[in-house]
Amino acid sequence: MTEALGEALWSGENDADAHDPAKRIPDIISLVKDSYGELRPAERRVADVVLDDVRFAIDASNAALAERAQVSEPTVTRFCRAIGCEGVRDFKLKLAQSLVVGALYLAKPPQQPSSDNGMPFWNAVFGEARLALQEAERQIDPAQLEKAAELIAKARQVAVFGLGGSSSALAQETQYRLFRYGVTVSAHNDPYVMRMTASTLKPGDLVIAISATGRTREVVEAVELARHYRANAICITAPDTDLARACDVRLTVAVPEYPDTLKPTASRFAFLAAIDLLAVATGYRIDGPARETLRRIKYNVQTYRAGKEMEPLGD
Repeated sequence: MTEALGEALWSGENDADAHDPAKRIPDIISLVKDSYGELRPAERRVADVVLDDVRFAIDASNAALAERAQVSEPTVTRFCRAIGCEGVRDFKLKLAQSLVVGALYLAKPPQQPSSDNGMPFWNAVFGEARLALQEAERQIDPAQLEKAAELIAKARQVAVFGLGGSSSALAQETQYRLFRYGVTVSAHNDPYVMRMTASTLKPGDLVIAISATGRTREVVEAVELARHYRANAICITAPDTDLARACDVRLTVAVPEYPDTLKPTASRFAFLAAIDLLAVATGYRIDGPARETLRRIKYNVQTYRAGKEMEPLGD
């Protein structure tokens, strides 16, 4: 029942107000939590049952939901209306959609033994970081890395694409790593700007695309557009994905993730290692000019710092 309800909602079959974002994506779970203090005691018991087991609340009959909450069936209906739903069916439809969107964040992570400092996540975070680096070292193809460095070294300009929190930050990091060698590089994390940038590229230009899943449609389409205009493309992503198939050179690594939504994704460590490898390989490929650019940057930064230290305090 849950999957069918979710698919119907996302397809717009049950929503006459599909163009109203607030009605198209009703976050009913947040409404339950935010309205909790305004509910009657019996209605709160219904809310407790819903929040404790969302899947049960979606699939259970009105009678079963009332029995678990130890209230009457009319109380369940009053609860649904109290949080802004037309009735029990409307509530369950919206609850199913909330579950489709946020099931991962409602699940409780598996219990882990605490480390010596009493923090149960300590070993998971450091352990996953170590595992990610090991997997990156094992899976990244040195031959592909050499090809990628060669493409960057001879590129007229490099555009780095990354969408979303982690990939956007990694795209920016790639820009910081490469410009120090004298590479003309810019990072982009807006889907429209990525598409517009891809439209301006020419033969001899290069795209570096970063995506943890390799399925981000906007990134894949921007890469395909750049390839249409005969720019080259490198990806840092998971293996055997749409993005990997769209690129000339593939730096791919698969990293298993610990199922805890509160911690950063482990693949970030593997991708950072790939970016470092890519940058260093590019530096060695460019060699003399890269060293000269680094020397200029270092000289001028140190001169600036020294000048700032000698400046008198302002009035």
